[in-house]
Amino acid sequence: MSETKETKKTAKAAGGYTPRLKALYKEKVLPALLKEMKVKSPMAAPKLEKIVINVGVADAKEDIKFMDIAREDITSISGQLAQVRRAKKSISNFKLREGMPIGVKVTLRGDRMYDFFDRFVNIVAPRIRDFQGFNPKGFDGRGNLNVGLKEHYVFPEIDVEKSPKAHGMNITFATTAQNDDNGRLLMEFMGFPFRKGNAK
Repeated sequence: MSETKETKKTAKAAGGYTPRLKALYKEKVLPALLKEMKVKSPMAAPKLEKIVINVGVADAKEDIKFMDIAREDITSISGQLAQVRRAKKSISNFKLREGMPIGVKVTLRGDRMYDFFDRFVNIVAPRIRDFQGFNPKGFDGRGNLNVGLKEHYVFPEIDVEKSPKAHGMNITFATTAQNDDNGRLLMEFMGFPFRKGNAK
C-alpha cells in the first residue's frame, strides 16, 4: 500500500507523467516474471537497474573538438549530460597519456532509463540496417546485457551535418537478475528484440 502511495506521490510531483515502460513493468512484466520464475515476492523478480552508454572517441587525440561533438551527441540521445572519460594510465604504444580524454559516458536511472529503453527498442532498433535482432548471448554472466552499435546515426536525434564522424558505442542494460537466464527473461518480457533461430 505504501508503495502505491509513493508511486502516486512521485507521479504527482512529476506532473502525473509515468514512462510507458515503467507502467508496463509493474502491470504486466512483474506478474509474468513471478509466474514464470515460480516466486511470490516481487523483490525476487529482476528489474532494470540502470543503462550505461559508453562511446570511445579516438579522434579526440588529434582534435579535441571531436570529444565536444560526441558529448553533445550522447547528451541529445540520452536526455542527460554526458561525462568525459579520461585515461587512467599512460600507454605509449597508443600515444595515450594519463588523464587524456578518451570517450564519453552517461548512466541513466529511473524515468530517463525507461524512456531511453522504450525509444531504443521501438525507434532506434528498427533503423539499424538489416536488423534481425540483438544477440541473445550478449549477457555478462551476471544478468547484464551488453549491446554494441557500429554507428550512432541510428538515433534520430543526431544531425549528420553537425556530427560528421560516425561513433560506435556500447550500451549496457544492467539488471538486478542473479544470472543470465533471468536477465534474458526480463528483457524478453519488456519487449527487447533478440535474434530468433538461425538469423545472423
